[in-house]
Amino acid sequence: MINTSHLHPMIVHFPIAVIMIGFLADLLSMFLSKGKSLSKMGFYLQIVGMLAAIAAFVTGYLGILQKGDEAEMLRESHELFATFTLISIILATFFRILLVYHKKEESPLKYIALSLFFFAFIFVVITGYLGGTLVYSYMVGSNESAVIFQ
Repeated sequence: MINTSHLHPMIVHFPIAVIMIGFLADLLSMFLSKGKSLSKMGFYLQIVGMLAAIAAFVTGYLGILQKGDEAEMLRESHELFATFTLISIILATFFRILLVYHKKEESPLKYIALSLFFFAFIFVVITGYLGGTLVYSYMVGSNESAVIFQ
């Protein structure tokens, strides 16, 4: 059988990078005169980031299960913030798609869209930090510390 424990670490870096760069592109678009192309780039990166976040979320549940050790609370926090990330990026993306569809992306509603994207940005940073702490401080994912589902 395929060992699915490697899927999450392979996929998870992509939504982190794409969501962060997409948000920064959107933020810069507000301050630069040629911001329309940056905003468009941010929009497409937001869609790709949402899809990648869904994949990262799903693969997170396929791989590793910690049982009864000191990393358990940290893992639960990581999962909680992963859920917040997923919900916020989905809401932000669908709100933004509605704005684009109704041709309201230049209305004051763009600030709401950017605020929702900002929450996704913050949550993905926290989730990534907690995931990195699990890997580097508690060696989660190594064969010595985890039960691998296959």
